Amino acid sequence: MDKNLITDNPIAIQALMTDTVFAIPDSNMPIVETQSLGNTTTPQQGHLESSAEEFVYKGDRTTGVLFILRYPDYPYFSPQAEEAFLKTIGALQLNAENVAILNLANPHNPNEWKRIMSFFNPKKITLLGVDPTSLRLPEIAHNSYMHGKVATVFNTFSFEEMFADVQKKKLFWTEFKSFIQS
Repeated sequence: MDKNLITDNPIAIQALMTDTVFAIPDSNMPIVETQSLGNTTTPQQGHLESSAEEFVYKGDRTTGVLFILRYPDYPYFSPQAEEAFLKTIGALQLNAENVAILNLANPHNPNEWKRIMSFFNPKKITLLGVDPTSLRLPEIAHNSYMHGKVATVFNTFSFEEMFADVQKKKLFWTEFKSFIQS
């Protein structure tokens, strides 16, 4: 086997190094989006990102719907939170392929609001358990909105917080449904 076949193919190298432990920050390697929220890394055809402002994310960044979370122990969600997330967005005719999901705990992803806005160009942003001030946004109460010039930010609890408190889940659902359908 020609060793240059692997070393000259950044996609092959990335497929081999998909675990966060092997992430190469500031690499010029293109990022390959994957189809599922799980740990599998099956490349999606036609979904390569290779700008200088790359983010590791799931889904489609062109739809205008962005979910931002911070799960240090998982690529995106815990298994229980992933199931709840998929059911929640599914009830509103959304799925993991027609929204973008960004985990700020991934060391490759900058926690810079301007870069996030520039790269994703979202219209509706949901902060799932992410403190708005960590992104240098003004304080936004839970289950409340901040209307900006380009996008509206909905700040809410993480799914784990909602699992622990049914009242938080009810408040979230009422506001989230209104937010997404607006």
